[in-house]
Amino acid sequence: MNASRSAAVRAFVAFGANLGDPAAAFALALERLDALPGTRVTAQSALYRTAPIGVEGQPDYINAVIALDTTLGARALLEALLAIEHEGGRTRAFHMAPRTMDLDLLLYGEEVIDEPGLQVPHPRMHLRAFTLLPLAEIAPDVPIPGIGRVAELLPTVAGQAIERIASAPPADRRG
Repeated sequence: MNASRSAAVRAFVAFGANLGDPAAAFALALERLDALPGTRVTAQSALYRTAPIGVEGQPDYINAVIALDTTLGARALLEALLAIEHEGGRTRAFHMAPRTMDLDLLLYGEEVIDEPGLQVPHPRMHLRAFTLLPLAEIAPDVPIPGIGRVAELLPTVAGQAIERIASAPPADRRG
């Protein structure tokens, strides 16, 4: 996939952290995403607290979803997300390790991409309250290709514990 496109695409990125200072990591992620070439953060959800899924003995996660308009291609955006994670102190000691910052590409327009290391829409996003609820806050009508509209999927995750802990800061930092 090309590194950039001529027209901007609306992409959604999930943020998660359960080590260090998640609020500071979220602020760093927003700043770095907004500074990417051809990219502008257009919205972000509030912060939510959730228990880790699939592991025990780890701190709760702080989660959010960020909307961006970008001319970066999906692969270039993914590579930028990985670089921002690394800058934020992310290490990958083992599968499901706790982390200072996790950035997942949830949606890239309405594209369906299945390449090594890049699956869009994110294959489990519709199964997790920690992605669906923050995404519904900023884009309830966005479709998840092959699955359905975000707001229509919320009842399927209603039994998962999630707590809103902070309001979203203003999205427009460029003035």
